[in-house]
Amino acid sequence: MTMPPAQTLRAYVELTKPRILLLVIFTGLPVMAMATEGWPGFPFAAVTLFGIAMAAGAANSLNCFLERDLDALMERTRSRPLPAQRISPRAALIFALVLGVVSTALLYAVAGVVAAALGVASILFYIFVYTIWLKPRSPLNAVIGGAAGAAAPLIADAAVNGRVGAAGWLLFAIVFFWQPPHVWAIALFRKDDYERAGIPMMPSAVGDQPTRWRMLAYTLALLPVTLAPVPLGLLSWIYLAAALPLNAWFVWLAVRVLRERSEAAARSMFHVSLVFLFALFLAMLLDRAILAH
Repeated sequence: MTMPPAQTLRAYVELTKPRILLLVIFTGLPVMAMATEGWPGFPFAAVTLFGIAMAAGAANSLNCFLERDLDALMERTRSRPLPAQRISPRAALIFALVLGVVSTALLYAVAGVVAAALGVASILFYIFVYTIWLKPRSPLNAVIGGAAGAAAPLIADAAVNGRVGAAGWLLFAIVFFWQPPHVWAIALFRKDDYERAGIPMMPSAVGDQPTRWRMLAYTLALLPVTLAPVPLGLLSWIYLAAALPLNAWFVWLAVRVLRERSEAAARSMFHVSLVFLFALFLAMLLDRAILAH
């Protein structure tokens, strides 16, 4: 049955995982200001971020194509376009490849060869290292695979400077250390889902409580990483005033997950982790915007 054009378009957008794309754009934006003396021109920043988002969309669409059978087994993912048969696998693959080619060409034309190469590397890493190799084999998938989800600051920094400097690596590290507790929170309250699909997540591999201890360890490790831009002179006390209470909140939630041992606490940790990251990067943007005036 042929779907109306609006529903078809929506299905293709869903393949790119748009909520993740918003996070990608938001984590790439502050580094563009931190890597320069002032804000880059709006057209350059907008097109570069669009290219980064397209690269992430290509990786996400390829992930949906490769994991369509697993997605059909999980309650959380069975309504996605491929397991729900709203798009054919062939159409999804073509769409993903076109996104990948266009994003690479766009980044090369606007941001240079290093940014384009990093965009390609992030797609290949997400597909071959994370999706195909790590995710079905190792409970460390959320740790190592986090490198792909943290690539936006690297690409944005390279777009501005032609190389990756301290700003890009620091924001990469923030997303990298943030991702395991975020993903393991889902794994705790969706444990049965992952086991049904045969995906080895940390709670099934080491147990729920050891996973909670690992979540706390990563939130504590995240603290000095998030504060590092201040002593390095990339951000000021304005950012610090927001980063300290945000980190205290995040650590408190990890302690709560550890003490309460409930799905409700893990679910709260998952949702708050998104708010935490958005708020942290918003504080970076405000810091740069205030100091620029």
